[in-house]
Amino acid sequence: MSFTHNQAAQIYWDELGSGEPLLLIMGLGYPSVMWYRSRPTFAQEFRTIAFDNRGVGRSDVPTGPYPIALMASDAKAVLDAAGVEVAHVYGVSMGGMIVQEFALQYPERVRSLILGCTASGGPNAVRADPDVMEFLTKRQPSQEAALEAAVPFIYDANTPRALIDQDIDVRREWLPKPEAYFAQLQGILAWEAFSRLDQINAPTLVLHGETDRLVPCGNSRLIADRIKGAELKLIPKAGHIYTSDQAELSLNTVLQFLRSH
Repeated sequence: MSFTHNQAAQIYWDELGSGEPLLLIMGLGYPSVMWYRSRPTFAQEFRTIAFDNRGVGRSDVPTGPYPIALMASDAKAVLDAAGVEVAHVYGVSMGGMIVQEFALQYPERVRSLILGCTASGGPNAVRADPDVMEFLTKRQPSQEAALEAAVPFIYDANTPRALIDQDIDVRREWLPKPEAYFAQLQGILAWEAFSRLDQINAPTLVLHGETDRLVPCGNSRLIADRIKGAELKLIPKAGHIYTSDQAELSLNTVLQFLRSH
């Protein structure tokens, strides 16, 4: 358990395993503990480094908004604190946006990229249905109501409820304050990388669930087309949280990519 300080916030990070460094970055409102399904397996081959984005988990909750570039600088601060010069970098959802920005701002720190269930922002982005934005911006009457309201938007309809409940149980302890959630959301809505993606030269895997309602998988096609040599893998019967919907398939896909780079 460690902390580093960056631009008015104390950022929590930890590491598990040994081998080439693999930096893991979570999405909107999610703490780093939500890597619990895949991180133990990654740690058998890689030195996994995970951190809580500002506003969530054990990290500070400074006044927002939290621009994506600012959160990318938090990621750099974590690698600096860990004494890591170059790492594989894997982010999901908002974490995938942070990874894109990280690769653009700090290309010398990147060995490879994994962009999961994410988008590149801007006018070219494939928009979700209107009810998704309503869900994202609506203040729910309670934390439990918020957790339940998210289920149809982030999981595939065929995912066993027991798996969903496991995720909810892990996440429940670390639900963000509303002001932190909206500070991250403001950063997402104000960000764009599509016009700059052709500057990325690192080996890249773009991964997405085919039934993702929150971030339509067409966004991954746009990203893969813009990054030279990027690999695109669409996961059947998987929504936004493909790491739970299709845990083994998604994990093996990422491992195969990492081993090849």
